[in-house]
Amino acid sequence: MIYRARHLVTMDGPPVEDGAVLVRGENVAAAGRWADLRREFPGEGMADLGEVVLLPGFVNPHCHLDYSTLRHAILPPRSFSEWVGRINALKRTLDPADYLAAIAKGFRESARWGTTSLLNIEAFPELMWKMPAPPLRTWWFYEMIDVRSAVATEELVAGALLFFQEPAADGWLGGRGLSPHAPYTASPELYRLARDCARTRGLPWTTHLGESADEREMFVQGRGPLYDFLARLGRPMDDCGGGRSAMARLAAGGCLGPECIAVHLNDWQPEDFALVAPGGPLAGMTVVHCPLSHRYFRHSPFPYETLRELTINLCIGTDSPASNGSFSLLEELRAFAAVFPGLEERELLATITRNPASALGLQGRIGCIRPGAWADLAAFPISATNSCNIHAEVVACRAPAAWIMVHGRVVFPGSSE
Repeated sequence: MIYRARHLVTMDGPPVEDGAVLVRGENVAAAGRWADLRREFPGEGMADLGEVVLLPGFVNPHCHLDYSTLRHAILPPRSFSEWVGRINALKRTLDPADYLAAIAKGFRESARWGTTSLLNIEAFPELMWKMPAPPLRTWWFYEMIDVRSAVATEELVAGALLFFQEPAADGWLGGRGLSPHAPYTASPELYRLARDCARTRGLPWTTHLGESADEREMFVQGRGPLYDFLARLGRPMDDCGGGRSAMARLAAGGCLGPECIAVHLNDWQPEDFALVAPGGPLAGMTVVHCPLSHRYFRHSPFPYETLRELTINLCIGTDSPASNGSFSLLEELRAFAAVFPGLEERELLATITRNPASALGLQGRIGCIRPGAWADLAAFPISATNSCNIHAEVVACRAPAAWIMVHGRVVFPGSSE
């Protein structure tokens, strides 16, 4: 089937006015001018999507679908540690049915805003046995915490083992990964275990890192509200103090690697930049920034200009609805652009298409439209008169997606609110 659109943005070349994409099975077979594709493939069926911009489906490199029902449930806190206490209290009020409903809601909202792939942190892997095949391409990252002794149940162990088996059922797209939660909740030993397991099995892995000033105070100075909160829980605190950041400590202990997808990094120490610089031990590491969550917590300014000079692979994600009211990646881009004006919109769009594809090692399969890519597509109702500034038109678009395809199957309209 050939799908025609007023504008085609492939993220693999210049925009195409009056463009089209040929989809065969689950893959893109060709992309270009509609007139050319009609001539080259005269026997193909055709569908005119109308006055829209057709793009690769967006890739959300960090979200927590489990908390989709917690939007606006926590007022902006005085500190990050206060928020941790509040969300832990809220989580204790939810049962498996609540979490399954939250995951389904998160999928619907993500699709509504043009996301076709996402990297989800899953705190309750046992839920995966109880859900149908997700409508979007999803990488499920098993959240790993050992700040306190874990209480293992048969169901929990079974859920964890799912990450090391074949997909639970036909139709599950994406994959699995590991996520030692954060330096303050996961031990260095757990980090090394996750890293080594991911490398051995070819899995992606991710972690929250440099999340807040509270984290910096805990590790660098050995004090502060997060330090006190975790000490009361019985966490060993012998890795705190001494003037070193959590990133530096983990890197020195061989607990990180350039393949790691590091989320947040809102708070940096001078020594951290040398680790991710070209030639450093973490050179090539992906950094995922979540602008609306960053604003919610009133974190210190994000060092985008420095990271750009260091050629960091920067991605933009949504984080959790408990600290952000939307699953719209375009809203995240607008929030980012408001802090860093003057960025080219094509560069902004790369942070939710090509860059997360690179983080997963899937360049050319997701995040772009080219022959051989998976047919993950999104169309937005934009009818600009020409394609000269179409990337800006996309970033500025506040309307939901008009049409979405995942793996060659149309999932919206029909599967979204």
